[in-house]
Amino acid sequence: MGAIGWWHIWVCGVVFLLKFPVAWHQMAIIFLAPPIDSKCAVPANASICSAECKQYSYDRRIFTETITTEWDLVCDSQYLAHLSQTIFMLGILLGNVLFGSWSDKFGRRNPLVVAVIIQLITGVGSAFAPWFWLFCILKFITGFATGGTMVTSFVLVMELIGAKWRELVSVLYQIPFNVGHLTLAAFGYYLRDWRWFQFGISIPSVVLISYYWLVPESPRWLFTTGQIEESAQVLRKAAKQNGLPTENIEVELEKAAALKQKENIDKVVEKGNALDLVRTSNMCSKTVFICFNWLVCGLYFFGVAQYIGHIGGNIFWNVAIGAGLEIPGTLICIVMMKYWGRKKSLIISNTLSGIAMLGIAFVSADDESTMITLSSIGIVAMSISFPNVYVFAGELFPTVIRNVGVGIASMIARIGSMLAPFVVGLGAANHALPPIIFGVVPLLGAIMVLWLPETMGQPLPETIEDAENFGKKTKGVKDRVLASGV
Repeated sequence: MGAIGWWHIWVCGVVFLLKFPVAWHQMAIIFLAPPIDSKCAVPANASICSAECKQYSYDRRIFTETITTEWDLVCDSQYLAHLSQTIFMLGILLGNVLFGSWSDKFGRRNPLVVAVIIQLITGVGSAFAPWFWLFCILKFITGFATGGTMVTSFVLVMELIGAKWRELVSVLYQIPFNVGHLTLAAFGYYLRDWRWFQFGISIPSVVLISYYWLVPESPRWLFTTGQIEESAQVLRKAAKQNGLPTENIEVELEKAAALKQKENIDKVVEKGNALDLVRTSNMCSKTVFICFNWLVCGLYFFGVAQYIGHIGGNIFWNVAIGAGLEIPGTLICIVMMKYWGRKKSLIISNTLSGIAMLGIAFVSADDESTMITLSSIGIVAMSISFPNVYVFAGELFPTVIRNVGVGIASMIARIGSMLAPFVVGLGAANHALPPIIFGVVPLLGAIMVLWLPETMGQPLPETIEDAENFGKKTKGVKDRVLASGV
């Protein structure tokens, strides 16, 4: 089917569409629970958080109804709004893990379609939830399904694209998410009631059910599981649309399968497990440092995106500007990684992210324009870091434990995104706390990258031994000869 062609572009274009609802659901908390002024209504002269206050009054000039106003999530209950987002992110974490396993067992397409259907049903259902905890349960399931669409779609795309193009496509894969984040501001602007907003971001997923007919099964998965004829059917269609020969595809696949079987018999395949990630001090430090940078990305990206909505001013423009700047950040990432490599690019972007947010800590809470500018700079920089760590981790871990290594790193990023809402919530106690945390964490990440080896242009490590030696300085021939005494 070739490395890339019109068939690849069509399939990737279709699959990339599901990144829109991924962005909408992950960032929805910005407009589900925006900052809103409140006071005690009964009795009118009581303090809002005093024991005497029996009923609350809200400023509904911007948003007619939010989950905050719906269920009185103020004072001692204020943390519940942030908790709902953490519960959603927990669902994504579990969805990444379980759907990743199911896609290995049942293929890529069918689990993807199932995840889309679950996302549609629970996303729409949460818009009609009469109770807060039912809303949280439905959001958890929506997150679970969203995590499923993320992992299965990424694996499918990577298995369809030729090796030469995977690095570029893996970065471009993030742009539909950025555009989805940008369009979220339009949903929030036109749908000021949280129920209509939730319904609005959920119902478009009905179109994605067409994936059952539009998206092919991964021919690599079909081949690996012994379904030669089914794999040949996909390859014939792809080759035909890409203008490549279609003769003898099934014969060639059968030859390849026979050769692969013989190779597996003739050699002992090294297997690895999660413990190999930390078995030696060298591998342990590499794992900890790259995983911490995934934590940085999860915490910073989702936290600062939500923080922008709390700064003040026009929330719709704030979100739109911050999201719009993610797109050039992702494109800049491609250029930086190509010319500067993974290591230097990640250090620069993390450092810029940290400095931008630390700057906010020294700015007056009333200086909204400066805070928006600095936050936007931070978002651009983190839009460079996030695609970078995907590629960096994939090249750092050896083949025998690459999936488990990247999977654990991704889980760490989800933990960061689960913590993000509570960091944003600290702003209610002290204006400087969120930007200080969001500033220090990426700077720590940048320092840790100093001890990681550059992976650009290097052969991928295959075995545990390869990974152990990867990045270590080795003596040249002359040094070895002198050392031997010859």
